[in-house]
Amino acid sequence: MRHKVGGRKFGLPSDQRRALLKGLVRALLTYQKIETTETRAKDVKIIAERLITRARNEDTLHSRRIVNRYLTDETLVRHLFTKIAPEYKNRQGGYTRISKIGLRRGDAAPIVILELLNEGEFGLPVVPDKIGTVRPSSAE
Repeated sequence: MRHKVGGRKFGLPSDQRRALLKGLVRALLTYQKIETTETRAKDVKIIAERLITRARNEDTLHSRRIVNRYLTDETLVRHLFTKIAPEYKNRQGGYTRISKIGLRRGDAAPIVILELLNEGEFGLPVVPDKIGTVRPSSAE
């Protein structure tokens, strides 16, 4: 019996399920919009909102390490803390929206668009230049 056990199994072993959800969360935070099945979107929404709330409430080394443990990409963590989280400073949750777009051809699984609610564009995460590196000028 699975009474009071949260989360969905998606018919996958636990390591594959975790990798699937991590990849979807990374895609959502990178592109601000993803297209996936409804059940996957519901689980991704929970994880993404937790990470955004963590980044929004406190920008500490501890918070960055907790988020980095899940995202495993320092560039994306920096993007979350510097561009995405400040947009939601005055918002108490509800950072994402799920919009139904139809059924998938083949197995008729409900397909949805999961997107971040935002007024402005965040842009894509950019790898910053290392401090002290010299770029060659175009005049040379």
